[in-house]
Amino acid sequence: MSSVLYDSPGPRTRALTIVGSVVAVPAIVAAVYFWIYRPLADAGQFEGKLWGPIVDPNNQYFSLVWERWGDGWLNTLKAAVLSIVASLVLGSLIALVRRELRELRARRFPGLTLAPILRGGVLAGRGLTRGWVEVARGTPVVTTLFFVFMVLPIWGIDFDDRMWFLVIGLTIYNSVVIGEILRSGMDGLPQGQDEAARAVGLNSWQSSWIVMFPQAFRVMLPALISQVVVILKDTSLGGVIISYEEALGVTKQMVEAFRGENLAIGIPMYFSVGVMYIVVNYALSKLAAYLQKRLSRRGYKPV
Repeated sequence: MSSVLYDSPGPRTRALTIVGSVVAVPAIVAAVYFWIYRPLADAGQFEGKLWGPIVDPNNQYFSLVWERWGDGWLNTLKAAVLSIVASLVLGSLIALVRRELRELRARRFPGLTLAPILRGGVLAGRGLTRGWVEVARGTPVVTTLFFVFMVLPIWGIDFDDRMWFLVIGLTIYNSVVIGEILRSGMDGLPQGQDEAARAVGLNSWQSSWIVMFPQAFRVMLPALISQVVVILKDTSLGGVIISYEEALGVTKQMVEAFRGENLAIGIPMYFSVGVMYIVVNYALSKLAAYLQKRLSRRGYKPV
């Protein structure tokens, strides 16, 4: 496939690639050393007293730091899992409903007395769903979370656990994104899939749900996993907007507490929690690749 997109590199190109790599690697190492390592070292950011609470089990704060991080990551994963499940369910419903409304609009309901009312209802439904998608998708996540946290209590909807404000806010935004991913996946499938489903007696809803949706879900799995990673990272906004004690929020609290002890531990703490996020997101990416590979092997043998 790659040979169709571009010519294979010749001897000169391969030589230039090797030379470029040989030159680039030392340049990158030197840049990291002079622009990152040296300034941090001169500022004393690699001293043992700053990293002791994180890496030294004999440090008096070691167990407390990791206990707090454990609580923070537990809260992060709870909010992320609930948001992911809710977003997938609601997003799937949005995709199916928007596709069905498009099918109903093309039907026109000939011969029915209530045809004008039905057509008006379909047009209204299409307008409402499209408006909801555009508003929810176009609003920044921070604004959505702030709106949910401030407005829901005014409407009489309040929660003792602030996690639910975070879950609702993330679900509002990510469900429409997931819905559009799945809808585009169904629209991108060969038209013959839908025609074959209609030929065996399935209606438009059954065709979308039984035939088109499972295939679209499998095809769009990489994009869905990417959105799942976004949801996981966006849980960190909960500590900023609604004071929810997730991993990053707990880290901020510990940094402020250590500052009160005259210990400027901000860089080690934020660096460590950043590495944790990278590890978790990398694990999700590998899981996505594994699931996609497994799903691509499924199917029936030809007869």
